[in-house]
Amino acid sequence: MKSLLLLSGLGLSAMLAELFNLKKFLFPLVCLGLLATIGVSIYDYNTDIHLFNNMLRLDNSALMFTGSMAFITLLWLIGAQDYIEKETSISDKYALILFTLVGAFVMVSYNNLTMLFIGLEILSMSLYVLAGSKKNDLLSNEAAIKYFLMGSFATGFLLFGIALIYGVTGSFHIDVIGEYCRANANNMPNMFLAAILLILVGMAFKASAAPFHFWAPDVYTGAPTLVTTYMVTVVKTAAVVSFMRLFYTSFGSVPYSWQVIVSIIAVLTMFIGNVTAVYQPKVKRLLAYSSVAHAGYLLVGLVALSNLSNGAIFYYTLAYSVASILAFHILFVLADSKNNDIDINAFNGLVKRNPLMAFGMTVAMFSLAGIPPIAGFFGKYYIFSAAIEAGRYKLVLLAVIASLISIYFYFKIVIAVYFKTTNEKTIKLSNSYKLLYAICIAILFAMAIAPQFFITIQQ
Repeated sequence: MKSLLLLSGLGLSAMLAELFNLKKFLFPLVCLGLLATIGVSIYDYNTDIHLFNNMLRLDNSALMFTGSMAFITLLWLIGAQDYIEKETSISDKYALILFTLVGAFVMVSYNNLTMLFIGLEILSMSLYVLAGSKKNDLLSNEAAIKYFLMGSFATGFLLFGIALIYGVTGSFHIDVIGEYCRANANNMPNMFLAAILLILVGMAFKASAAPFHFWAPDVYTGAPTLVTTYMVTVVKTAAVVSFMRLFYTSFGSVPYSWQVIVSIIAVLTMFIGNVTAVYQPKVKRLLAYSSVAHAGYLLVGLVALSNLSNGAIFYYTLAYSVASILAFHILFVLADSKNNDIDINAFNGLVKRNPLMAFGMTVAMFSLAGIPPIAGFFGKYYIFSAAIEAGRYKLVLLAVIASLISIYFYFKIVIAVYFKTTNEKTIKLSNSYKLLYAICIAILFAMAIAPQFFITIQQ
């Protein structure tokens, strides 16, 4: 409750800052608020708080994901401060980011399908505006329109599924729905199975999972680079966790109704994302398809339904988010202000132009590819271990093959950084950018040193 009130209050404060000409205090205020949110999440650990007539449940899983998303937002703000404050309507940008985080908070802690919808809409409405925030850029406008139209359509599927669930069970509470499934596991009505499929379509869209991923590359490419960074980290985490929360709590006792379908979606997502990324000449679009593929790896953990799954998904989302912030921010620095995307040749000789950026990009690519000894390797290891524990051997084999494909395009960037030459000038970084890169690199190595701490933190 404290986290929700704190984040909502921060968002309202950001909106009022424009009226009272307090914009220069927004960055430190928001950073302090995010740190307080992380502190509250840690303080409330092991309390299992129920709010709003049991419509929200702050269990350990919700608290840890809330804390991790607040931390990722804090990292994002360190790298985005200059970008935000060069734009007009500074307070609006801060408010939209904070309200997106409020929606994400609700999505990882809901205990009622009504709250899932509310959280999803709070998050989505803010993102529609952020995606089109570069008003003079046609690609940004296209991204906003496409995201809005496709998002609204997917929400329709989700709501139709929720309505059918209510029609069968008489409740929106996911634990009550779970009790219904356990009591009727061998005799589920066809309408209930249809509802699961409709909800699956809506949730797969939000997680950018194939074949409902078609909006993601265009939206990620057209949106401002730092907005894309936020979408592929915090937003993807919220989407996957809300997916997991519903299917584990409500439909865990009837896995035959969804496990095979989600397994197929996971395989399609991994291969479509990775194979398509191989052919992308532009780095931002390459990373966009890479993000689609990572949704597939996370779905492998979801399908597992094992004791390791929750911790593995927490570890993976955190490692993936930190590596993505590092990679996308370096892309943002390299990209020309008039160009929303650059090709791989822009990374040529980066090691001579700025060694810190070169090392940071290498660490990010190694982590995303799952190369040891970076955190991304352990993320995939625990996801695959959870699936093996559940007997999903074929799914893990396909995931490993898909992961091997990704090494090719990640290493194309690394090769350009170290083994190709350029006549471009050296790049000077601000202290905040140096701090961001240092923190991200340190986290990725620290997570690799003590992975078990993150895996067991929610137990």
